[in-house]
Formats: sequence, structure tokens, C-alpha cells
Amino acid sequence: METTLDTSMITATDKAAQRVFDLMKEANLDETYFIRVAVEGGGCSGLSYKLDFDNEEKAGDQIFESNGVKIVCDMKSFLYLCGTELDFSDGLNGKGFAFNNPNATRTCGCGESFAV
Repeated sequence: METTLDTSMITATDKAAQRVFDLMKEANLDETYFIRVAVEGGGCSGLSYKLDFDNEEKAGDQIFESNGVKIVCDMKSFLYLCGTELDFSDGLNGKGFAFNNPNATRTCGCGESFAV
């Protein structure tokens, strides 16, 4: 069965969603909190990803839900992140969240910055 990414939104894999829920529980955050993803200048490839918990929506925010996780992104960042899938790895080769961004033309070795 072929899987296609929905380029009109930002999604989270099952593993990323479970890790988000675990982190929220550890931090004693209630259901008013969500994941805010953003792009900012910097990093070795020019742009870097930002991922944090938030509980205040802002004007112009793009709001998505994937695997039970509410994901919020400002419109400027969404232009770089549309179609991105948030994943989580806890393997030997690296641990943490990863952005599978179809818009990135180049990424750094650590996966935390990219260029378009």
C-alpha cells in the first residue's frame, strides 16, 4: 500500500504522537497545550526547525490535528513546512524528533537545519 503525504498540512507519525503525549504527561501539561512548530533563520544550512509546547493560538496560525496531536504553525513558517511529517526516533543512530520536509533541498547532518 502506497502512502502519500498530504502537502496541505503538517502531520505527526504514530511514534511522534506517542512521544508528544509522554512529554506532555511528564511536564504535567493539560489538554490546552499543543505542539508549535516553526522555522527560524540559523543553523548550518540557513534555516532551522523550532518545536515547543504552547497554549496560546495567534492570529494567522495554521492549525492541524494528526494522530490526536494538535499542531500549530504560523503562516510564514508553514510556507516552508507544508507537507512536513514530524517523526520520532529512539534508535542507536539518533534520538529525538525529526522533520521529514519535502520542501527542503538540503539538510545538515544533524537534521536540525535545512535550505529551500
